[in-house]
Amino acid sequence: MLGVARQLQRSLVLVKLKRPGSSRFRLIDTSGLSGFQPPRFYTSAGSLQKTCSTWFSNIPVNTAMTAGCRLTARPHRWMRVGAVLRGQTEFITTNSRLYVIQNRTFGNRASSAGFPGEDGGDSAGSGGEESGGDEGAPQMTALTPMMVPEVFPNVPLIAVSRNPVFPRFIKIIEVKNKVLMELLRRKVRLAQPYAGVFLKKDDNNESDVVESLDAIYSTGTFVQIHEMQDLGDKLRMIVMGHRRLEIILNPCIECLVVADLSPELQPLPFSNILMVEVDNVQHEQFTVTEEVKALTAEIVKTIRDIIALNPLYRESVLQMMQAGQRVVDNPIYLSDMGAALTGAESHELQDVLEETNIPKRLYKALSLLKKEYELSKLQQRLGREVEEKIKQTHRKYLLQEQLKIIKKELGLEKEDKEAIEEKFRERLKDLTVPQHIMDVINEELNKLGLLDNHSSEFNVTRNYLDWLTSMPWGTNSEENLSLERAKEVLEEDHYGMDDVKKRILEFIAVSQLRGSTQGKILCFYGPPGVGKTSIARSIARALNRQYFRFSVGGMTDVAEIKGHRRTYVGAMPGKIIQCLKKTKTENPLVLIDEVDKMGRGYQGDPSSALLELLDPEQNANFLDHYLDVPVDLSKVLFICTANVIDTIPEPLRDRMEMINVSGYVAQEKLAIAERYLVPQLRFLCGLTEEKAAISSDALSLLIRQYCRESGVRNLQKQVEKVFRKVAFCIVSGEQTTVTVTPENLQKYVGKPLFTVDRMYNVTPPGVAMGLAWTALGGSTIFIETSLRRPSGGADIKGEGSLEITGQLGDVMKESAKIASTFARSFLMTKESENHFLINSHLHLHVPEGATPKDGPSAGCTIVTALLSLATNQPVRQNVAMTGEVSLTGKILPVGGIKEKTIAARRAGVTCIILPAENKKDFSDLPDYITEGLEIHFVDHYSQIYPIVFPQNKL
Repeated sequence: MLGVARQLQRSLVLVKLKRPGSSRFRLIDTSGLSGFQPPRFYTSAGSLQKTCSTWFSNIPVNTAMTAGCRLTARPHRWMRVGAVLRGQTEFITTNSRLYVIQNRTFGNRASSAGFPGEDGGDSAGSGGEESGGDEGAPQMTALTPMMVPEVFPNVPLIAVSRNPVFPRFIKIIEVKNKVLMELLRRKVRLAQPYAGVFLKKDDNNESDVVESLDAIYSTGTFVQIHEMQDLGDKLRMIVMGHRRLEIILNPCIECLVVADLSPELQPLPFSNILMVEVDNVQHEQFTVTEEVKALTAEIVKTIRDIIALNPLYRESVLQMMQAGQRVVDNPIYLSDMGAALTGAESHELQDVLEETNIPKRLYKALSLLKKEYELSKLQQRLGREVEEKIKQTHRKYLLQEQLKIIKKELGLEKEDKEAIEEKFRERLKDLTVPQHIMDVINEELNKLGLLDNHSSEFNVTRNYLDWLTSMPWGTNSEENLSLERAKEVLEEDHYGMDDVKKRILEFIAVSQLRGSTQGKILCFYGPPGVGKTSIARSIARALNRQYFRFSVGGMTDVAEIKGHRRTYVGAMPGKIIQCLKKTKTENPLVLIDEVDKMGRGYQGDPSSALLELLDPEQNANFLDHYLDVPVDLSKVLFICTANVIDTIPEPLRDRMEMINVSGYVAQEKLAIAERYLVPQLRFLCGLTEEKAAISSDALSLLIRQYCRESGVRNLQKQVEKVFRKVAFCIVSGEQTTVTVTPENLQKYVGKPLFTVDRMYNVTPPGVAMGLAWTALGGSTIFIETSLRRPSGGADIKGEGSLEITGQLGDVMKESAKIASTFARSFLMTKESENHFLINSHLHLHVPEGATPKDGPSAGCTIVTALLSLATNQPVRQNVAMTGEVSLTGKILPVGGIKEKTIAARRAGVTCIILPAENKKDFSDLPDYITEGLEIHFVDHYSQIYPIVFPQNKL
């Protein structure tokens, strides 16, 4: 331990001629070394040496100082001349000498303390007061206060962000630039702990490397490093601002001519901008006018107001007052203090720093202080409001707790747990709860009594009991078992849909005979807009059951059906349990919509979860993940809806009774429009029957030319469109009453969408008419064949080909190949010498190429078109056919007989050829569809040939 703390002081001694040609010298101490006096003049170098010898005991008189010269002060203080520099600068004349004296002054020479390069000295010290500790710990250097030089032309450049350093203010700065760190360490060792701090123009730039002076403001602050902590990868310094600086030049630190440098004074490598040449910023002359006094007084008042609102500013003000000078008497420092106290934007603070006109600087500082004062008032108001709200909440809580205690003492109120238990038991009073579920409820109630009211488990248990006691245990709605009443309700709401209505009436009849109802799982499938969802609501009304609907279209989470585990935050039961709680009965009608559009995700497969729900053998003990007790769903009537059944998994489809809800024909649409749509939509548009009417012919034309889809949803939109335009005409005064007829229908709904029912009025050879099913219902389809390359030539030996176009699916392409093969063999049996299909290159096309087509039902139509082309005979007019053909000519059954028959009738077809196995489907069609049609049921193509080619009949 050193007896006396070591101190590091370095002096820059300038021996300068008073004027050129003069023999007088002037000694200037630019480092504030306490041993030197203020600048003195000496008549000769000898007198200078003599003066120095009075300070240092070992300097011979009239002996020039050289590098390495050791100077010993009185008493027992010494220093060494580290280097003697000679060079010409703007402030050193040709006859001047610049002496750089590296001075390490220690408290006591007898302490054996030295400095690098001195015998017996340690090499680790930085010359400051060092913090002890383990090796490798951060080194703390506390520098002794010294007089700040008035002129310091070259300073290290430190770039900072956000806030500049104002004179008389202290700031903590961290430097991470390796080269700049080494430069600052060297400056501290040379007793030059000074730097220039300049604000970066880009606040988002965190790097302290300055590549261009354009990246920083030219006006900064001359700072003195008071304390430096070396952390290895960065320097943490406490600096104090002294005066304003302005960058003049960016000197290279290697441009000085250095003589006899000691090892610790080796030049630094140049990297970007490390040193800048600066000059002091001089303030403009000013007088203390009344304006300055007023600004000063207002700044002082504003600072006091800010301190009163926010006591945290008091420390900054006290720090400024430590110098002992009254800041209020100095407008220069008062403006700096006012700006430094604010949290203004960096460019606003820099504007104050750059201002040299003191009255203007005072005004700018006052503006920033006023903004800060308003912000402080806003903060205080917000804090007061929040505090007041917290106090009110706390006071309300205390009063509520006191009220509970008073009511409890008076017997007016029970504890929360007792009230909760009483509420749950009151719910169970009128319910027939199974014993195994009652045991669970009692167990949970006992657990609830042992839990703390504020624990999370208490809320979980209470919510669980709330669901258990809200279930309709043993509660059933009284069903309507009257067939007449049910038939009346079903006919009242929907037209047609005979299959659905018959099935519901059968369900009622069975329930009436058994004397009890039972759950069923039905699935209505068909095209959109045919009333699958709405008929379910009518069925619930006809049966007097509660109705609940939820859609599973796009559902990917099993928990939506079976619930979440109670361990999860926000857990709740699945849709089925929610249904029972909402309907408050055990026998509701549950509609599960869009079962053909369920998804599958990482949460599971909902379609698999429905297997348990829709299985009559399992849903009597349905187990929800949340309730975790068996629930009886055997009395629930489940109705599912789907557009197609192909996407429904086979196990799920097997559990449901499938009922096809086919599309409506034109006559049915007309009846639906007249009975339901027109009255309903006319009322919704605010019209009466006297003001607006649509004739039956107009509705028929609307259905035929605008609404050919299977359902009536688009028909509803078109009728509503008509009534909207009618309402506009009446309100605008154009007409008082409107009757829509076929002649003026286009005025209300626009141009027709469908104008041609069939492509060919007369089919040429190679073209045959088929029937197809689409999402819009049935339609006619034409198969066109043509000779692509004449027969004969190089390909006469049976190498013919068939090219297929029309955006056909894989199934239809295979059907075309089968039809081509069968047509070749069939033609050989009829005309053995006709090798047209064998040798020719043919092209088969199905028109409307932008529409995808697939399916096997056009097989017999393709065979007919190929035979027509091969024999060059047209097919019988007004004949349409459908049916899949096998490789041996068997005609296999197809679907969509009703839609295809309607399409054929709409196209003016008088003769239809159907597979024999579809006779049962055709017999179910109403008479108004089949009336006037010639129907042929066939099971082999040999039966079709004489019908379509009567001229070739054998």
